[in-house]
Amino acid sequence: MSTLAEMLRDTTTLEPAESEWLHLLAGDWQLVSDLSFADLVLWVRGGLDGWRAVAHVRPNTGPMVFYDDIVGSSSSRSRASMLDEAARSRRIVAKAVPTIREDISIREDAVPVVHGDRTIAVVTRHANLTGGRTPSRLELTYRDLADSIMRMVAAGEFPSTASPTGMRRGAPQVGDGVIHLDAEGLVKYASPNAVSAVHRMGHVGDVIGEVLAKVVTDLVSRNGANVDESLAVVATGRAAWRSEVETTSATITMRAIPLTLGGVRTGAMVLLRDVSELRRREQELLTKDATIREIHHRVKNNLQTVAALLRLQARRVTDDAARASLDEAVRRVGTIALVHETLSQGFDETVNFDEIAVRGLRAVVEVATREHQVESTFIGSFGRMRAEDATALAMIISELVQNAVEHGLEERDGKVEVAVTRQTLESGEEQLTVTITDDGVGLPAGFRPSLAGLGTQIVTSLATDLKGRIRWEPNEPSGTRVEFVARLRPLR
Repeated sequence: MSTLAEMLRDTTTLEPAESEWLHLLAGDWQLVSDLSFADLVLWVRGGLDGWRAVAHVRPNTGPMVFYDDIVGSSSSRSRASMLDEAARSRRIVAKAVPTIREDISIREDAVPVVHGDRTIAVVTRHANLTGGRTPSRLELTYRDLADSIMRMVAAGEFPSTASPTGMRRGAPQVGDGVIHLDAEGLVKYASPNAVSAVHRMGHVGDVIGEVLAKVVTDLVSRNGANVDESLAVVATGRAAWRSEVETTSATITMRAIPLTLGGVRTGAMVLLRDVSELRRREQELLTKDATIREIHHRVKNNLQTVAALLRLQARRVTDDAARASLDEAVRRVGTIALVHETLSQGFDETVNFDEIAVRGLRAVVEVATREHQVESTFIGSFGRMRAEDATALAMIISELVQNAVEHGLEERDGKVEVAVTRQTLESGEEQLTVTITDDGVGLPAGFRPSLAGLGTQIVTSLATDLKGRIRWEPNEPSGTRVEFVARLRPLR
């Protein structure tokens, strides 16, 4: 299925600003569909087929009309004439009589989408009239609001480029609560859900007939909170914006849509949603994330303390072999601390390993080199990975680079290179291939990993934990080449 952007690009010759206008409309027309109790279809001119459907939305508040997907289809001849008339006259065109389709009576009208000084598309509304009955006041109000918005679409006054439709999770929808304001901010109508939302904030009494801005600001002030500047704008309906009201009893998000006629504001529609539970859960997650970061920070501090104690102990040891072992322990503890330091600065249990790899590579080279100059190079990108994989990988790289510098380049200048490639396997798993090369003296005669020192045994064990394999071989023209392959755990 093609996206709206692809459909517009392949079907029309619209300017970028005009295409963006249609994207804004399609991003905000669910509320119009819900208010109209009708399917909405976006039609554009293009190709030899006349009009083509490029987007479609169904109502959440009533029965749908189109069960099948009609995006990409061309208009019928009778519908094309209605679309042509709406585009030419730049006014809403309604069919005189309902259309009968599969024993369903359907009311249709066409609304020109105007941007600047020309019609760039047409929206059709298709309302299912089956099971007709006397509409309630809620339904009549909703349809009046929908008609007002559609007149704004035809006048090029909707959607608003200033409306933050995707600002934050918990955006209110029609079913959450609707308040209709007059030009002075007086409540003309409030849906039952909207009344409940206002009462949950702490208001006692009727909502209809009250000035919404005064009701809301009094509730906020009563709770000792500062009144946000955007709240007054939203509560009066003077601008297309969104705000959030927090009292001791509830948190309500509000979104205002000014209603205009001929460029003059005639009132506004305000959508409300009780997001108390949503914000509570978000706060719990933030608290949890902060706790996890603090734990990683304290683990890093504790590991650094352990490393400092080992370093002090190494200075007091007279045996060279014991001192070397303690120095290696300091390096290994520092490598694990580096991973926890990175985790303490993030927002989840994953890390971008490139920073760890570069810092770890430089640290090992700087500490291990004494009399000879060693150049370090890092090629490729590890990407993001889970903490447990990062710890094992950091240890492997640290050990292999340490071996390259300490043994391969012990008596000469040289360079160490760490190269990585990452690919996605057919199974969906992420696989890393890491190659560490040096131009030192090469592997000792009769080298066997199983009989090597502690560092090699650690590397082999960690590679197995990563479902990987590791191989040592001579590097041409001189030195050692170590390649290990690891499969990463999926990111949560």
